Amino acid sequence: MSKSTRSLELESAEREEIIRNPVEQNIETVAELHAVAEKNVSRFQHAIESITANLGRPAFLVICLTGIALWVIVNSLLSAHGGRVVDPPPFPWLQGITTVSAFNMTIVVLISQNRQGLRAERRAQLDLQVNLLTEQRTAKLIALVEELRNDLPNVANRTDPEAEMLKQTANPHDVLDALEARLDEVTRETRSVEETVDNVIEIEQNEILPAVAALRPLD
Repeated sequence: MSKSTRSLELESAEREEIIRNPVEQNIETVAELHAVAEKNVSRFQHAIESITANLGRPAFLVICLTGIALWVIVNSLLSAHGGRVVDPPPFPWLQGITTVSAFNMTIVVLISQNRQGLRAERRAQLDLQVNLLTEQRTAKLIALVEELRNDLPNVANRTDPEAEMLKQTANPHDVLDALEARLDEVTRETRSVEETVDNVIEIEQNEILPAVAALRPLD
């Protein structure tokens, strides 16, 4: 194998390594964040989340329906043949067991959702911080490019209003206020349209329909 071929292969491998490194670093960062979040969780919380995961599987539904059906069938047959019935119809023991089970499952699911909500909130805050940092870096890059363009002798100086606007970092509070104001405006417009439609329907019911009924020939 020639030296040129070997050098090309080495360069190709280096390029692949450079491309692969950011992906691997991102994966490692996400794994570390997940490990830190799971490290502070108690065993009781892990047990509850394991129970919740099993409750959400189709097999659990099949097991519950099968158990209820067997309970009803066995006790109904024993009652019909005069045997010793553990839970005669209307099956009060079954009703009590299902009520207690539903109560416990609700608490378990709420506990799991509470932790998942906290994790989602932290991730949202992290996304907000990263987005703000990215926006600041982008504004800085635009400002540097504009300075470079102004310094080049072969480029005619000109004013770019869009670039001048993008050089300024956006204030999150102003963006949020503008978004809320726009949403309120859209909500008011929607309500106005709904009120107009309701008024038209009311007019049709009070005026047009009686007039149409009066024009019908008598039987």
